[in-house]
Amino acid sequence: MRVLIIGSGGREHALAWAIAKSPRLNKLYIAPGNPGTAQLGENVPLRATDIPGIVSFALEHKIDLVVPGPEAPLVAGIADALAAAGIPCCGPSAAAAQLEGSKKFTKEVAEAAHIPTAAWASFTHALEAHEYIEAVGAPIVIKADGLAAGKGVVVAETPEEAHEAITAIMEDKVHGAAGALVVIEQCLVGEEISVFALCDGEDAVYLGVAADHKRVGENDTGPNTGGMGAISPPPWATQPVLDATMDKIIRPALREMARRGTPFRGFLFAGLMVEHDGPKLIEFNVRFGDPECETLLPLLDSDILPALVAATNGTLAGVKLAWRNAASATVVMCAKGYPGAYATGSEIYGLEEAGELPGATIFHAGTMADQGGILANGGRVLAVNAIGKDLKEAISRAYAAVDRLDWEDGFCRRDIGKRAL
Repeated sequence: MRVLIIGSGGREHALAWAIAKSPRLNKLYIAPGNPGTAQLGENVPLRATDIPGIVSFALEHKIDLVVPGPEAPLVAGIADALAAAGIPCCGPSAAAAQLEGSKKFTKEVAEAAHIPTAAWASFTHALEAHEYIEAVGAPIVIKADGLAAGKGVVVAETPEEAHEAITAIMEDKVHGAAGALVVIEQCLVGEEISVFALCDGEDAVYLGVAADHKRVGENDTGPNTGGMGAISPPPWATQPVLDATMDKIIRPALREMARRGTPFRGFLFAGLMVEHDGPKLIEFNVRFGDPECETLLPLLDSDILPALVAATNGTLAGVKLAWRNAASATVVMCAKGYPGAYATGSEIYGLEEAGELPGATIFHAGTMADQGGILANGGRVLAVNAIGKDLKEAISRAYAAVDRLDWEDGFCRRDIGKRAL
């Protein structure tokens, strides 16, 4: 098979790493890719959102399967454009991708499908949002309706923080058009997990559970980021919780999307809060998570490519995936200043030595190659993964790999997985 992966981050490196192992693969392309993916396939100088360019490339190179990584091209309709050209794509249509493209849409689907979730209201006028906050108080959650690169959610502990979030999102437009509408939610209390499923419109196959670490600072302090690290499996993700997630959240969502005439295909990511009475939906995303993808794929003991094909052509019902009896931890290395302004261009040393440690794999996220060296070229720059017999060993191995890296302008959280231990 000839496969094209769309994207340039750690998630796409992990997808390329997994797909490259398949005996069914003949040729792998990544657009635009990064120095890590270049060691597994051929990078193509196309932006992830250049839909006409990607369709033309796929036709010219007789691509058998396109696997989009990030959400933006999915929400923009890349799967629809590829389908119109007769090219299989493991991802949802633009209509189905509204599960991530609009927080309000997700809430409406959850209500129609009787999916347990937080009480909510939506607003297009800042004054009404401010009045609602005064009426309900805090803690409360403020969400920009559209895509905001993982930074559009504010958990406000006080009414003052909630008002500030409304002012920033709706009046100052810090997230642009994504904040023209806001969803305000009841603040759920419990343990947060991310559950993944591969879907073909009707059926879903469980694809792992992880706990992400969103905030930039230790002990979950500071602003939200795209993700500072992840572990799998988190101890609070018990089998009854996972069973309830598939039966009461994932499958009802698939049935409702099919009922609406917009069947969901591809990776479905359920962000959940585990409360005393079971899991409740925080949000859906329509792609693999990052850094959850780098955390879960090293645990997969099956060839992923046939499963991706089955999700694309509606034959997932007979697919069984095998998983290693192990644990996984990922530590994200970031450029100093992230998630605010950060510098690029500093060189990273020790990548080969770190990747040779037991159980370790280094995934490139925001890097570029320069005269034989690897330079930082983003906010989240590396995802350092390790697997071990249990979480304690996996976390220890991941930090041992981090400590082999020599990067003056980099930093990471030193408490990934600490609460789980």
